[in-house]
Amino acid sequence: MDWGLQNRLAKIINPQNNRSLMLAVDHGYFLGPTERLENPKKTISPLLKYCDSLMLTRGVQRTSVTANTSVPMVLRVSGGASIIGEDLSQEQITVTMKEAIRLNVSAVAMSMFVGSKYENQTIVNLGRLVSAAEEYGIPVLAVTAVGKELGKDARYLSLACRIAAEQGAHIVKTYYCDDFEKVTDSCPVPIIVAGGKKIPEREAMQLTYNSIKGGAVGVDMGRNIWQSDNPVPMIRAIRSIVHGNANVDQAFKLYNQLCKENKPNKQNKNKPNKQNKNKQKT
Repeated sequence: MDWGLQNRLAKIINPQNNRSLMLAVDHGYFLGPTERLENPKKTISPLLKYCDSLMLTRGVQRTSVTANTSVPMVLRVSGGASIIGEDLSQEQITVTMKEAIRLNVSAVAMSMFVGSKYENQTIVNLGRLVSAAEEYGIPVLAVTAVGKELGKDARYLSLACRIAAEQGAHIVKTYYCDDFEKVTDSCPVPIIVAGGKKIPEREAMQLTYNSIKGGAVGVDMGRNIWQSDNPVPMIRAIRSIVHGNANVDQAFKLYNQLCKENKPNKQNKNKPNKQNKNKQKT
């Protein structure tokens, strides 16, 4: 690999432990104002320092992320269908490499829909994106989208991940499943596991732990962090698994401890301070 490409990858996946915690906030590109992501800036700001990279669209990067940050950006460059459209898989590349360079991103990302009506279109687009990105030393993250009819099984995910790697993707984002080792063993590039829909906090921690144990380099979580009632404790607990080798019990204990620390003390809040008490006496 060229030095620039290696350097960008090292920003996303820590070379010291080969781990990565990506925060996904790109949901609006097809879902619109997703719950608790209605105001992206408000959602992102308190979480930014705890993630290794941020996956987002160019609109959110420009409007909702401070330019002073050193956190690497993973830019979604595909789109073309919405949640109310006929078929989500009918995507195209929507952002040029010139634009990605202007935004100083560390990687570009797009979805690939193996087994869908537009399978050919998305696979060919991935190949074209890799060719364009490698010219400038920018890594490509391929997202293996899963339709309802295909489900999340090792045979399908192995197929999708391997095809993404064969097209030249440098990182593949996919879903966790039973026999996940079959997926990671058959993919020659690093795999990051998607958080998916919101689930209870402990279950999301278990998903993270299982993914790491199954051979993934990390997770790309969105809704399971910022849709939590306690997003900062949640991302810190997930980070403790990814980078601190914590188990689920340890991570959940940390989460509960941080939640308690962040809650205002009602007794102290209602209790008059000494100065006011003395004033009342005099």
